[in-house]
Amino acid sequence: MKYAIFDIGSNSVRMMLWDGKTLEKRIRITGLGKGLNAGKVLDMAAMARTLEAISEFKKYAEEKGAEGYFAYGTAAMRRAENGKAFAERIVRETGVETEIIDGEEEAAIGLRGALAGRDGGIVDIGGASTEITVASGGRKIYSYSLDLGTVTLTDACGQNAAEAERYCAEKVKEYGEIPKAEYYGIGGTATSLAAIDLGTEPYDPAQVNGHRIGLKRIGEIAKTLSSMRVEERKKLKGLQPERADVIANGAILLRSIMERYGIEEITVSESDNLEGYALGRFGKKEDKR
Repeated sequence: MKYAIFDIGSNSVRMMLWDGKTLEKRIRITGLGKGLNAGKVLDMAAMARTLEAISEFKKYAEEKGAEGYFAYGTAAMRRAENGKAFAERIVRETGVETEIIDGEEEAAIGLRGALAGRDGGIVDIGGASTEITVASGGRKIYSYSLDLGTVTLTDACGQNAAEAERYCAEKVKEYGEIPKAEYYGIGGTATSLAAIDLGTEPYDPAQVNGHRIGLKRIGEIAKTLSSMRVEERKKLKGLQPERADVIANGAILLRSIMERYGIEEITVSESDNLEGYALGRFGKKEDKR
């Protein structure tokens, strides 16, 4: 049976077609979490964009033969006072079953999707939260969901790189002590930075998956992005133009984490919490990597 899984994130809506393996992924930037630093509710226009994306993706999935539909909402929906009401609205208006997952579950499905049972760690920078999770000996040994992501960082600091660096340097201390591990980067920040580093045009998941980026290179990209105007970033090879306003802060946040915790290199993974959610709901597949 073929399913469509929707990740309703704080910056984007992503859809994956699944029949025991990943068939296809699609993404739409909707900015659902914008403004949450200033207020406590989801923006009406952002909710409308999100509903439109889900509806269009569902129609596409139906054309591709999907028979089941599931969605999960992350940090923006769990933080907002109207997050639960919006989840109910998604079900009512699109027919897509929607649950709001907590930070612990978000970390767990990211780990499951990226590592498929292997030991290692993930850094998942989202729009309104960033999860670090580590597994060793077949079990989770560390997990923390930080209430900071690319959208909320941009809300707080705008395009002021120096301010964002100071903000991140203080905020990432909340992780405490994290285990040494081989770390994987998942989510839009990691994949976008890999695509920028590779200069891929158009975006090529096969090239991005498994690409390794060192701390020094992340720092160089962060500096370059921060020196550019948003309109200039939109022309960069490998970057979705809709991410241009948040990608520099995403790079700063990733660099801050790597510097603070001595992570010299990350491996970028295209497999992420979408696969992790599907594996948790429908069962495991053999890891072919």
